[in-house]
Amino acid sequence: MLEASNQQPVTSVRKVMAVVEYDGTGYHGFQIQPKQRTIQGEIEHALARITQEEIRIVGAGRTDAGVHAKGQVISFPTSWDRPLGELRRALNAVLPRDIVIHEIREVPEGFHARYSALSREYRYSIWNNLTRSPLVERFVYHHPQTLDSTRMNKACSCLVGTHDFASLGSPLKEGGSTVRTLYRAECDREGDLVYVVLVANAFLCRMVRGLVSALLQVGTGRLAPDDLIGILLAKDRDLVKVTVPPQGLCLVKVNYPPFLGSKRDVPLSRAEACKESF
Repeated sequence: MLEASNQQPVTSVRKVMAVVEYDGTGYHGFQIQPKQRTIQGEIEHALARITQEEIRIVGAGRTDAGVHAKGQVISFPTSWDRPLGELRRALNAVLPRDIVIHEIREVPEGFHARYSALSREYRYSIWNNLTRSPLVERFVYHHPQTLDSTRMNKACSCLVGTHDFASLGSPLKEGGSTVRTLYRAECDREGDLVYVVLVANAFLCRMVRGLVSALLQVGTGRLAPDDLIGILLAKDRDLVKVTVPPQGLCLVKVNYPPFLGSKRDVPLSRAEACKESF
């Protein structure tokens, strides 16, 4: 007679990535914090409810309180053995209405939403009209004084390249590097809306908001476009003390190496990846 086996069935674990959109208005940022409502906390709670697993997710960008995302990327391990399309539908059924999963798929074990990213794209939106707009104010910064977007765009061109951005942001950890590579910086106007688009290998804490604050001074004529070069060279955080509010900021897209086969890939060198990502 064969003896009954005491061995438990082996459950395989796979790595999953997902693209997340959220309205960050009612949240204390992405990263989980005790006694605070966060994007990470809501997603992990939904995952636990559906998979019956305690899952810790990793985000590509640690967006601040009130900051939004259209293309945030998360990664996490799971023993979920059913189609991932079912997991996406289940998550969207239980997540709050201001968070949604757009894409979900399996990725190589070594994939890391933060460290595998090559670049991140942020957009800051400004409502440039004397009168505020209730229909868009959750997602824009109202700046009533007239802005010269052409001057602002000229200033943006001064910022492209590898620079020390200590004057515009802070490292995530004490003693961390403040050098970042900005691949793209543009400012454009569509009617009353002024957009600032920035793509970099990584961003310092509040770097985008500090940079936009400096660009607003260019747009109002307080600074010349090339004055931003002097601000960078000074490496003095006190030169841009005021940062614009968070509601105008959105994480639009995160780019990964081509070998991942995502429609969000860009052909950038792996050497451009930054381990101290924001």
